[in-house]
Amino acid sequence: MAAEHAPNASEYIVHHLTHLNSLGHKQAALVDWSVFHLDTLFWSVTLGLLAVLILARAAAKATSGVPGRFQAAVEILVEMVESQSKSIVHGDRSFIAPLALTVFVWIFFMNAMDLLPLDLLPRIWGGAYAATGHDASHAYLRIVPTADLNATLGMSLGVLILCLYYSVKIKGFGGWMHELFTAPFGSHPVLYPINFAMQMIEFVAKTVSHGMRLFGNMYAGELIFMLIALMGAAWAGTASGALLWVGGVIAGSIWAIFHILIITLQAFIFMMLTLVYIGQAHESH
Repeated sequence: MAAEHAPNASEYIVHHLTHLNSLGHKQAALVDWSVFHLDTLFWSVTLGLLAVLILARAAAKATSGVPGRFQAAVEILVEMVESQSKSIVHGDRSFIAPLALTVFVWIFFMNAMDLLPLDLLPRIWGGAYAATGHDASHAYLRIVPTADLNATLGMSLGVLILCLYYSVKIKGFGGWMHELFTAPFGSHPVLYPINFAMQMIEFVAKTVSHGMRLFGNMYAGELIFMLIALMGAAWAGTASGALLWVGGVIAGSIWAIFHILIITLQAFIFMMLTLVYIGQAHESH
């Protein structure tokens, strides 16, 4: 039997960039699970539920007296989101402001998974996978849902659907259709096809850029963590290897501290663009 060799740098990165598409069992006849990124689905739903539970707990424990640290932190967050939604969306915000708050907290939690040690959860999953009799080398697991384009584009598509809903709700179906063919260049019949094409391009551009911006930043951050982890894995009993390991620890710490700003900023930007796009749906051209 050939001795098992440690993965090289390329194999290590490829392994960590591969999604979990199968649990190693025979596929059901009606559902081909191989087309789904099961790790993205699991972590997005789990962290979404965690965000809702934390916000629900904050609401249930809220008091009119002197707030504790947890309540004070949540109140600051709620006031920030409310002030932003009030300045952007002119109309009923009873659904939009809580939506923006949920989006911010949810995306922050998904982004924050990047701060966990790179190999921690994949190794735990690999051990559990091997215990069921499967090859641990095929135990793929990516734990940052926002580093998956499917997740970020899915969220941006959800925002697009909300924009279309509010466009019809605020302007009426007839008013929205009229706007599709008369904005931005005017209501002359010759301009109808150009206006409609421009509107479609705008919808597509906003949706794609909305999802791609979050994905690109988180994917790049994930790659940098992988490269830093390779520095830490270079220790092979030599002085140069020890220096690389120390450099990996220092670089990883610095990048993790800086990454806190990135994960917060990206959650805020996605939330703000959500408010801006929904706010545009409330306005007439």
